[in-house]
Amino acid sequence: MSVLVGVDEVGRGPLAGPVVTCAVLWPDDHGIVELDDSKKLSPKKREALIPLIRDKALEISFGRAEVEEIDTLNILHATMLAMERAVEGLGEFDAPIRIDGNRVPDGLKGRAQAVVGGDGLIAAISAASILAKVARDEEMAALAEIYPGYGLEGHAGYPTKAHIEALELLGVSPIHRRSFGPVKRILENA
Repeated sequence: MSVLVGVDEVGRGPLAGPVVTCAVLWPDDHGIVELDDSKKLSPKKREALIPLIRDKALEISFGRAEVEEIDTLNILHATMLAMERAVEGLGEFDAPIRIDGNRVPDGLKGRAQAVVGGDGLIAAISAASILAKVARDEEMAALAEIYPGYGLEGHAGYPTKAHIEALELLGVSPIHRRSFGPVKRILENA
């Protein structure tokens, strides 16, 4: 059996909430044929895959960057930091690392390779993509209870028309990314 570490992120585009990453130490003999890019799977399908992924994964680790880090570092650097945190959380391992996208975080250079569209091509990355997506969606639904009225449970913080209208009406909450254009404009016009 050979193993691979797959890494992916969820939450680069939203106006609110953290960016969440996942690293999975994944065996090639997993036998799960339904794995794919989490964005191509229905919420019901993602939920159904979670126990299968958790059963087959040798290790799972999540990383994150909070809103303050995103606003300080910018979303790209915050995402890279969150990916490093996820990989570090796996502990010691001897396996190649594949990251969805076109960049390898500085702290993983020499050990990792970026794969554009990897979440639809490499099962280890697909597994990480699904775990990260479900974890972030659940967190955003919980934040919707704390910050009602923004519709976070439906759009997970992404810049939908309804979300921007809610921002204009309710103002900016502590979980909104102040460095992102629509939020910044609302703050400037307040």
